Formats: sequence, structure tokens, C-alpha cells
Amino acid sequence: MSTLTDKPVVVITGAGSGIGAAIAALLRERGWAVASISREPAPDNDLWLIADVADEREVTDAVVTVRDTLGRIDAAVVCAGHYQETPALDIDQPSWERMLRVHVGGLAHVCRAVLPDMREQGRGRIVGIASERAIGGGSNDAHYAAAKAAALSLLRSIAVEVAPDGIIVNAVAPGPCDTPLLPPDSWERAEEFVQTLPAGRIALPTEVAEMVRALLEEDMNLCGEVLSVNSGTVI
Repeated sequence: MSTLTDKPVVVITGAGSGIGAAIAALLRERGWAVASISREPAPDNDLWLIADVADEREVTDAVVTVRDTLGRIDAAVVCAGHYQETPALDIDQPSWERMLRVHVGGLAHVCRAVLPDMREQGRGRIVGIASERAIGGGSNDAHYAAAKAAALSLLRSIAVEVAPDGIIVNAVAPGPCDTPLLPPDSWERAEEFVQTLPAGRIALPTEVAEMVRALLEEDMNLCGEVLSVNSGTVI
């Protein structure tokens, strides 16, 4: 049964926890209809669809369901992530492949699924959640940094291609953030590291969510830009 809405519709991957959940909560408060595509429960959103972003067919089917149920797609936030701390020389092939499939493949699959509708509408916004690792690299997560950097280059290329169609594509690059993706014993939570940050603390999911909201709602004339919420980790 159709539940077409007059609200603007946003698709968010990875809205089941952490940054994605914070983005979903903020946008719902601001009147958006939120469709979550994730492997984790996201029952507080308008629509929750189970899919692995690394699987193109699952993403495509989920986006079709969003369109059929809510009527259109005005924006997409690609937030689903995968993280693993491993020394560079210990990263095995399956780990490399999973990291690339989630971050690069996930972004490609979402964009491929939502862009036709946005082009037909003559408008749309996409925000990719990158990482300060994509800009400055890091220790013990070379495969994560490499995948995020590749995804960032992909996003910038897409931004240039679709800007003439009225579609605005940008990224937010969080630094260490207080989410379940950052292990409790991570060195980035250690006090000795936190004290080295100019801001003196790691970022909060709500702070990243606010930056995403601005990119979706405000006219800032940005195209392929990367806005950092990283406590000064990379300047």
C-alpha cells in the first residue's frame, strides 16, 4: 500500500547506529522522511530496508522500494562503513576486498541507484561520509584509508558530472568520532592522543550530522567539496 509523502525524502545508508543514526534523527526532526538502508535495525525511521551496500542488486532493490513507497528521492547520504585496525603488512586479501566493496562499491551502488530519479527531477543532493584518513592517512588502517580516499575521488568525479543536472554532491570527512565503529580500546580514544588534538576531544555524531544537514538544506554553492569535522586532526 502506498504511503507517498509530501516531505522531502532522504535515503541514508548505515542509519542503524553511530553517525548514520544521528543524521537520521536530526533530519527527521527537521521534517524529512527518512529511508534507512542498513544491516542494523533502524525502526525509528519512516522506512527501514535491510541491505548490504556492497551488493549492488540489494541496493538497487532497496532504492526502488523507497521510490515506490515514499514517491521520490530528494537526497542520499552514504554513511555505511566498515572499519578494522590492522598493521599494513598484516592485511589479507579478503580484508582489502571487503573494505573496498563497502566504501567504494557502496558509494557507487547508491549513486547509480538514486541519480536517474534526481536527473529526471532536475535536482538532488548527495553527501558521502568520508574520513580524515582519506586526506591524511593513518596508522594500522591502511586499507580503510585507501578505500576512503578512493571513495572520495569517486565522489568528486561524480560531483563534476552531475552538477549541470542540478545535483549537488559533497562530502563530510569526520576525524575520530565517538561511535561504535571506533573500538573502545582504540588508540584514538586514549587520553594521551586526545590531548594532542587542537579541539581537545574527539567529535560527536551530532556534530557530523549538523554538517550533513547544512549540505542538504542550505545553498552554499559547493561542488565536490570536503568539509572536515575532525577536531583539528588534519588541517
